[in-house]
Amino acid sequence: MRRSDPGTEFCVDIVVKGRKTEVPERFRKHVAEKLKLEKIQKLDGKVISLDVEVSKEHNPRQADRSDRVEITLHSRGPVIRAEAAAADPYAALDLATGKLEARLRKQHEKRFNRRGNGRLSAAEVPDVVPGVAQLNANGATAAEEAAEAAATTTTTMVGSLEVQGEGPLVVREKTHVAAPMTLDQALYEMELVGHDFYLFVDSDTKEPSVVYRRHAYDYGVIHLRTDPFAGSEAGGAGGALGG
Repeated sequence: MRRSDPGTEFCVDIVVKGRKTEVPERFRKHVAEKLKLEKIQKLDGKVISLDVEVSKEHNPRQADRSDRVEITLHSRGPVIRAEAAAADPYAALDLATGKLEARLRKQHEKRFNRRGNGRLSAAEVPDVVPGVAQLNANGATAAEEAAEAAATTTTTMVGSLEVQGEGPLVVREKTHVAAPMTLDQALYEMELVGHDFYLFVDSDTKEPSVVYRRHAYDYGVIHLRTDPFAGSEAGGAGGALGG
C-alpha cells in the first residue's frame, strides 16, 4: 500500500507481509494507521518505504510471545529495523513501533551531534565513559560469568547443531549485501538496528569481522582472516563472542 499524510506531499510505500502465516486485511489497515508518517518524516525526511513482516511461533511454551512483528525502514540513509513479540500481533506491532520511533530519535540526535563535536571513536570510549568493563564481585567480567553459566547448561545435538537447555531450536538464515566499512561505522550501524552484534567487511583488511556488545559501553571485535593452507577441520570462531 502507498500512504501519505493529509496536507503533506510526504508519500511512502508500506508493505505488510506474513512469514508462514496469513495477514488479515483488518491488520493491514491497522498498520497504516499505527505508523504515524508525519512523525517519521520529522525524524527522517529521507524515508522511502516501510516493510512490516508478521510471523507466528507455534510452540505452546511461548504463547505469550507467539506473534512477532518486524518493521524495516528503508531510506536514503542507513536501514533501521525494530522487532517485538507479544501474545497477539496488535500488541507486537505497538511494541515494535515504539522501538522504531526510539531508534529514529536516536539517529536524529546523532545526526545533529555530528555537526558539532562529532562521534566518539571506539578507541575513545573507555577514556570518556566511566565504569566500562567492570568486574563482578568474584573478579570476573560479564563475559566470563556468562561462559561459566553456559558450561553448566545441558547440551544436546539436533543434527549438526548443538542446542543448549530445552530449546526451542529456531533456525533463521539471512543474506545481506554490504559495502566495506570502518569499525567506527560498524558500531554506529549496530546501534541503529538495535542488535548485540554486527557482521561487516573491514574496509582496512577487506576481511569479514564482527563487532559485539560485551558490557555497558564496552564492545569487542572479532576479525576473521582466511588461511588457504589451514586444514579442513579448523575450529573457526564459534563461541568467541563472549571473549
